[in-house]
Amino acid sequence: MSEIDRHVDAYLNFLQVEKGLAAQTLEAYSRDLAGYLKFLSSQQIESIEDADTTMILKYLIHLRDQGLIARSRARHLVTLRGLYRFLVHEKILARDPSQTVDLPKTGLKLPDTLTIEDVQRLLTAPDPTRPQGQRDAAMLEMIYAAGLRVSELIGLKQLDVNLEAGYVRVWGKGSKERIVPFGQKAREKLTLFIKEGRNKLLKTEVSGYLFVARAGKPMTRQGFWKLLKRYGVKAGLTRNITPHALRHSFATHLLEGGADLRAVQIMLGHADISTTQIYTHVARKHLQAMHAKYHPRG
Repeated sequence: MSEIDRHVDAYLNFLQVEKGLAAQTLEAYSRDLAGYLKFLSSQQIESIEDADTTMILKYLIHLRDQGLIARSRARHLVTLRGLYRFLVHEKILARDPSQTVDLPKTGLKLPDTLTIEDVQRLLTAPDPTRPQGQRDAAMLEMIYAAGLRVSELIGLKQLDVNLEAGYVRVWGKGSKERIVPFGQKAREKLTLFIKEGRNKLLKTEVSGYLFVARAGKPMTRQGFWKLLKRYGVKAGLTRNITPHALRHSFATHLLEGGADLRAVQIMLGHADISTTQIYTHVARKHLQAMHAKYHPRG
């Protein structure tokens, strides 16, 4: 039995013993979750932490392509929300990736993206005169500049970054490698951190990881979540900012700027372009606004 299977069994047992669900209701939950597990297996997802918001959206798209109507897809989403709430309550997961997923009648809704102005305020929040600030500024810039998952960001090795050419080598899901370019701002902040802040944080320790915390240990997911939340408050952003919101913003801003969908797919590391297509409705709204504003017959 896999790790994910064990978590699902624990949740179904909770529903039966603690919640006392009727046998018919429990069977419906079990059937829906079995379909989700089969889908995760087809995507080579072996850890529940990797079954993130994007994967949930991809599953809902899969259900739609299988012919399920909106009401049926909504039922599946309710089932998944129950599972993820249970996993957070049991401290198996730090956050609920289904919380930001909605399924209105008109289609799928992405988790909130930041405006370009909000991103600018967030990225300039760290103090560049302190080693921790230099590290944090480089991390925030990289996760947005390259559209990285938080696990990819904290897993970066110093050798993965080519400052001269302006690209980073990323190891994504299933140990798949991809090359993602980054811009001048990211290069500047990375250079400052590598030349100054990183050695001060390491002191006498040695580490192959790019972003280090205390005693030369790599930054953790929880550590990055905490610093992101802190800088969100410092930047005056009222909503809760997540690492994935920066990844969503990366994709949305690229498409709004005219980037090719398949290029964005490659940079995000999506195996299936249907996953990337969840961003296109955001870009479409931007294009419609531009057309209405500038076209003589808009």
